Amino acid sequence: MGLAAIQPATYLGKGKVEEIAGLVRVEDVGLVFVDAPLSPVQQRNLERAWSAKVVDRTGLILEIFGARARTREGALQVELAHLEYQKSRLVRSWTHLERQRGGFGFLGGPGETQIETDRRMIEGRIGSIKRELVKVRRTRGLHRDNRRRVPYPIVALVGYTNAGKSTLFNRLTSASVRAEDLMFATLDPTLRAVDLPHGSRAIFSDTVGFISELPTLLIAAFRATLEEVIEADVILHLRDMSHSDAEAQAEDVASVLRELGIDPNDSARVLEVWNKIDRLDVDARTRLANVAARQPAEARPILISALKGEGTVPLLEAVEGRVVAGRPTLLLSLDPADGAGLGWLHRTCEVLSRELAEDGRLEVTVRVEPGKADLVRRKFPGAVREVA
Repeated sequence: MGLAAIQPATYLGKGKVEEIAGLVRVEDVGLVFVDAPLSPVQQRNLERAWSAKVVDRTGLILEIFGARARTREGALQVELAHLEYQKSRLVRSWTHLERQRGGFGFLGGPGETQIETDRRMIEGRIGSIKRELVKVRRTRGLHRDNRRRVPYPIVALVGYTNAGKSTLFNRLTSASVRAEDLMFATLDPTLRAVDLPHGSRAIFSDTVGFISELPTLLIAAFRATLEEVIEADVILHLRDMSHSDAEAQAEDVASVLRELGIDPNDSARVLEVWNKIDRLDVDARTRLANVAARQPAEARPILISALKGEGTVPLLEAVEGRVVAGRPTLLLSLDPADGAGLGWLHRTCEVLSRELAEDGRLEVTVRVEPGKADLVRRKFPGAVREVA
């Protein structure tokens, strides 16, 4: 419904509040969901007016998040977001808050109110969770540093919730990540290595689905999965082209990317993937293909069906093209007995091939990040040449 103005006390206007109150009484409703973020005062006043529990948009998303979290970090992130949300709502949430505890020692007096005690306990738990998350993030940071030392680029899948990210992730990686027709089926970052068509390798990361008006509280709470997006070399923006609001969903995703400091129009890093073409009829698919073909080559979307596997090879080729762009390919001539040197190359570079030459030398072709080419040359002076 459209609102002429948001009412500070009840969000909705008086007439609409009374209309819904009548429906609640007639239908004997005990729980009402409001598709908007409500202030604690608005939530309390609506509950009084309707004599029913009211859950706003943020509260509902938190409930869904809580049901979907699988890892320890995901569960901690959910609990932290829930406590931060609940802390401002103590005044309306618990019926016993007006009671007071007795004082201690010789001071006597009315003592500490229950609401103060509960708020103090929540703040204590928030502090404890944040300390645990620091440890988890430190461990994840070490894992990320290890991945950086292994020269595989990161490819992150992003998109509106239910766009098919986990289905595509499973298709590309042969993994068994939960892929269901559910909102936020994936909350915890999941990573798998994928061999690209022409010999490169990349690490793919499945991420949480975005939604419109994603509360800032939730962006902060689920930084874990979003960090994989920030660190990614290539970002695949997956879109459900069978959805009636595909354009609006794409703009919502672009908005979240901007909040993360990522330019959604950076075609060198962000690639649009138009998914679920298997749900379209022949005419709709033809129109979509024509629209994609009119885009500049460097920003042209890839049409796929993650469910059926259609279009995944061109997708991987496009990913590989972005991954290797600007990365020089070097050919090294090594002594076959130089196992230490070969091991160093595997740790530092992307080894594309090894073969024994007629002169008995081992020829190794590697691809390196631009900043590491000179390091390779210094490590093997006189044994390196660049491949066109």
